[in-house]
Amino acid sequence: MTGGWDGIDEFVAVAETGGFTRAAERLRLSSSHVSRSVARLEDRLQARLFYRTTRKVSLTESGRAFLTRCQRLAEERDEAFLAVGDLQGDGPGEVKGLLRMTCATAYGERFVVPLVNELLERHPQLSVEIELTNRTLDLVQEGYDLAIRLGRLNESSLVATRIAPRAMHLCAAPAYLERHGIPDSLGALAGHQCLIGTSDGWLFDEDGRDWLFRPRGRWRCNSGVAVLDAALRGFGLCQLPDYYVKEPVAEGRLVPLLERHRPPNTAVWAVYPQKRHVPPKVHAAIRHLKQGLARRPEYR
Repeated sequence: MTGGWDGIDEFVAVAETGGFTRAAERLRLSSSHVSRSVARLEDRLQARLFYRTTRKVSLTESGRAFLTRCQRLAEERDEAFLAVGDLQGDGPGEVKGLLRMTCATAYGERFVVPLVNELLERHPQLSVEIELTNRTLDLVQEGYDLAIRLGRLNESSLVATRIAPRAMHLCAAPAYLERHGIPDSLGALAGHQCLIGTSDGWLFDEDGRDWLFRPRGRWRCNSGVAVLDAALRGFGLCQLPDYYVKEPVAEGRLVPLLERHRPPNTAVWAVYPQKRHVPPKVHAAIRHLKQGLARRPEYR
């Protein structure tokens, strides 16, 4: 098969953003270019990768299988670029200066800040300024070098590197399910108390297509740790990333629900402004975060 990487980046962008227009914005290309590239890729593969309608684009079974492999290839390619980036200048001593970065509060406190502190220990000439906030900051306007973003990306002018997987799970405590019953379909969710976190919508998979549910309930907090605590107390259903619920599910304190409708894995992303030459401090931070997260038990 000829063509190499032709169409792969466009295919992955369409799959991850859910549309040709959003993919084109992310890649800074025209929608027609993205559409043609994906069509040529399908011709080379002799397989249909997307179902297309006037309102929706969704992956076929072949597309979903192909996406997993393409994401893995893209990660390895990014690793190769980062490895070359590490060789810029005179080596590790070049990792210096002020690194300004931002991340969501709870995730940053739990995962990112400890790893950044490790990086500082390795590079005495590096200093760091971290803004932990649940607001999406404008990296270019506010002068940030790097952001760690969770879930699906909407930005079109930033470079994005996937540094860890992120799967969402619907769960509830056994005590809640004993009182209110186990939801056996997506339609049954409307009859349950929901613990609402930072998102007003819960995403599920319905026959290969996105299904959005608007949770309702008498409890809300913009902290995953707080949502987890409320779920463990039996207050209602929650939808949280795997790194929150993996341990309580294994211990039987939470029960996973409607797993067949679990949305496709989203991701943890390192994003940074487009520049011709990315500073070694940014390359070093991304590489260290990716390696450090892979060591965490929550990601094994």
